[in-house]
Amino acid sequence: MNTIVTTDSLLLVRNSDAEKRLQLLKEALAADAVVPYLGPGLLRLSSARPTVPHEPEAVAAALNTRAPAPSRIRTNMWSVAQFIEQRRHRRTLQTWMADIFASPVAPTILHAWLATLPLSLIIDSWYDATMRAALAETGRTDVVEIQGVTRATGYGDIWTKAYDLSGREIGTGSAAKTVLYTPHGSVRPAANFLVSDSDYVEVLTEIDIQRPIPEAVKERRTNRGFFFLGCRFNDQMLRTYARQIMKRSNGPRFAVLDAAALTNNERRFLAASAITLIDMPTGEAAARLIG
Repeated sequence: MNTIVTTDSLLLVRNSDAEKRLQLLKEALAADAVVPYLGPGLLRLSSARPTVPHEPEAVAAALNTRAPAPSRIRTNMWSVAQFIEQRRHRRTLQTWMADIFASPVAPTILHAWLATLPLSLIIDSWYDATMRAALAETGRTDVVEIQGVTRATGYGDIWTKAYDLSGREIGTGSAAKTVLYTPHGSVRPAANFLVSDSDYVEVLTEIDIQRPIPEAVKERRTNRGFFFLGCRFNDQMLRTYARQIMKRSNGPRFAVLDAAALTNNERRFLAASAITLIDMPTGEAAARLIG
């Protein structure tokens, strides 16, 4: 059986049904009918070892080499970042995060393919700037990146900043052909990072009423679905952001994930969010999309 409804109401497709679903999603991406939501797991698609961390636990480990955190929080990126911010100052945390993600990451073939599509909105939920690099390599001038920014650095009553692909700060991006939204910030062009617990205090207070979500994102998600690639939802922060970003979108939702590796919280989140699970390795799914 290729399509399964589990006891927790999670819709799961595999084998031939998964292949057919991916073909439909390929067509939907080309028609700008679905929003790709990209996670750090895509960095493992490259044949080379990723030059930057590709999961929150790896960021926590990198920060711990610079300032060892208490054992009870050592594997939690957000808590380790908060520990450093409190003990060493925000500027130190910012500098270390920029250093950890300093190595440019060559776009994978999936990033390069997505960059050629007429997509209105792309979500990139990691700090590595790989999707930005892929878009820049096409020579396009009709792309605006909107990044989440921390209020810890005194930006005032703003949640985001916008940049063109040359790195120049510009307006909100409502007129751009493609909006690249990096809700947690990005190492390029300005090393904006939402990473510590305190970065998220105000955001999580306001995100339920959607204030931190850019208007351009709200407009473009309305009549589109979401397609999660390279993402995990094994932390409450990741689930909250995904839930709020796809809020009030009308289209179908899909995620490529290994069903056997899911936590109970992930299964509940996928079921509650009406996200159909495509049970297939990310690399195989990427190959089918671009093939």
